[in-house]
Amino acid sequence: MAASASSFFLAIAMALALLSGNMTFAGRFLADTTEAAAPTATPAAVPGIPAPKPPVPTMPTTIPPIPTVAVPPTSAVPTITVPQVTLPPMPVVPVITVPQVTLPPMPAVVVPKVTLAPMPAIPSIPKVSMPLMPSIPSVTVPMPFLAPPPSA
Repeated sequence: MAASASSFFLAIAMALALLSGNMTFAGRFLADTTEAAAPTATPAAVPGIPAPKPPVPTMPTTIPPIPTVAVPPTSAVPTITVPQVTLPPMPVVPVITVPQVTLPPMPAVVVPKVTLAPMPAIPSIPKVSMPLMPSIPSVTVPMPFLAPPPSA
């Protein structure tokens, strides 16, 4: 039981880890490995359609070297001497003896036999058909604030 419960929680944790990830790394990998499309000819300006945006400049692929930083040496940590202390011996704990006591036997418990009356038969419920609802005439109720405001 414990092994199946732990494997169940492991499966749930792995599913949540997979579902919570995003596809940015895959998109970057795909963008880095696919060939760039050939530039197309600039279409004529069409009224109502914005002009195409210029391409995004590419980022440099080389990383500049990281400058080295000189860290001053740390001072020596002083050693602390702990004095040796001798502790007195532990006192002897007296042994507590529990007297042996014999308990009287438990009395017999008699559970009375109870007979229940038989369940009465449930009568069948007759089928009742309800009369049709009378049709309610539609009444137009004026809505407030729908009338034009009074003239000043």
